[in-house]
Amino acid sequence: MVMVDGARTPVDDDELDAITLGRRIRERRLHQGMTLDQLAAAVERAPSQVSMIENGKREPRLTMLRTIAQALNTTVDDLMKADAPSERVALEIAVERAVRGPVFSSLGLPGIRASKALNDDVLKVLLGLHGEIERLHRERASTPEEARRANAELREEMRARDNYYPELERQASELLTAVGHSGGPVSQQAVSDIASRLGFTLHYVSDLPYATRSVTDKRNHRIYLPVQQPSSRDSRSPVLQALASQVLGHDEPRSYADFLRQRVETNYLTAAVLLPEKDAVRLLTEAKNLRRISMEDLRDAFAVSYETAAHRFTNLATTRLGIPVHFMKVHESGTIIKAYENDSVRFPSDATGAIEGTTVCRNWTARTVFEASDRFSPWYQYTDTPTGTYWCTSRIEKAKEGEYSVSVGVPFAHVKWFRGRETTHRAESRCPDESCCRRAPAELADAWAQHAWPAARTPTSLLAALPTGSFPGVDETDVYEFLQAHAPA
Repeated sequence: MVMVDGARTPVDDDELDAITLGRRIRERRLHQGMTLDQLAAAVERAPSQVSMIENGKREPRLTMLRTIAQALNTTVDDLMKADAPSERVALEIAVERAVRGPVFSSLGLPGIRASKALNDDVLKVLLGLHGEIERLHRERASTPEEARRANAELREEMRARDNYYPELERQASELLTAVGHSGGPVSQQAVSDIASRLGFTLHYVSDLPYATRSVTDKRNHRIYLPVQQPSSRDSRSPVLQALASQVLGHDEPRSYADFLRQRVETNYLTAAVLLPEKDAVRLLTEAKNLRRISMEDLRDAFAVSYETAAHRFTNLATTRLGIPVHFMKVHESGTIIKAYENDSVRFPSDATGAIEGTTVCRNWTARTVFEASDRFSPWYQYTDTPTGTYWCTSRIEKAKEGEYSVSVGVPFAHVKWFRGRETTHRAESRCPDESCCRRAPAELADAWAQHAWPAARTPTSLLAALPTGSFPGVDETDVYEFLQAHAPA
């Protein structure tokens, strides 16, 4: 930018900053053999004013720039080039920019002038240190908002593809074919055979690093798994998830969005192996013809968890069965943990478009299921919403964080294919209208609005930064020490 009649004006597509302009003026002056005083006299300005221009602390007006160019026997266009006149000057400019930037300023350190007294190596070290400090600041700035944005962007892609990824289906089929799987549930032995064909051995240990479900030693082609699995956890899944990352050629994630995408791909491929497309579609098609599609039947047929079966149904429902669908995993507090839709159901969302972390309507199946007295049977419900009537089936599962519901729903026009369509449970949701369930009833509000002051139990994750490192939430030192201790002699 240069100042034209007191206003900032873009020079061209490559924005020219005051530091680069000043350095080009200085280099041209030295090339001409002129002192600062001589140039100041030639342009009829004080040496201190010209010095400020050369140091990038003042932007000259276009008329002054023309005068300077004439005094230096060059053109305005030459002085306004965006590139540095030499590699050394480029280093000096980079250091100047870093020193004047917000990150360096926040350290409270005295400024550094990139003078001729500092050799190239010193300048490079300063830039390297500044780059590392900036990286650490970016990590600290990786708030849950970044995670929500990444989730929202990924969900848009999933919706556009109806949550069906043929390339992952193909890879799952190839893995099963290679070990001779002929249909039905995939056994633990078949999973071990897949690992063997991919060149990995499985090792069950009691000292797996905290916060890891498995650790893969890519050098020695070993996968370490815990000796004891929680009763609610499918012992095949951690093996397949570890193998999926290798099959898919995942590199260390460069961002949280990268990490999230890899996790989605890994979980998809794992589910596609445990519930093979051909077999799952055959079962679901037969159930559709008989008008009795059931998540419980899908779960039992392939010996997987209810959540895995529900997830897998969303992969196949639209592309293979022609049924639009939505899915929700909701904590007992009402907070949405995961969600997906391509049936126009209107999930609550925040300003970033993210759904995770928002609160679902009290009248939706995902919330009313917690009030059901029968926890062993699926809960079915119709819900009238501003975008139409939806039918859902939901079940409660437990985790260390508490109870949560897993729900699958479809528009009213498609409920005819499902078991449980005859339910008499029905509710109305007017959300996002606050009068639906966000606002307290008038009688209660009148009695208590001026007398209540609750202390919110704010989840630490709401304000904390995302875990740092290549693999968020995992202590790399623990992992490396574990691998070192278990590496073959």
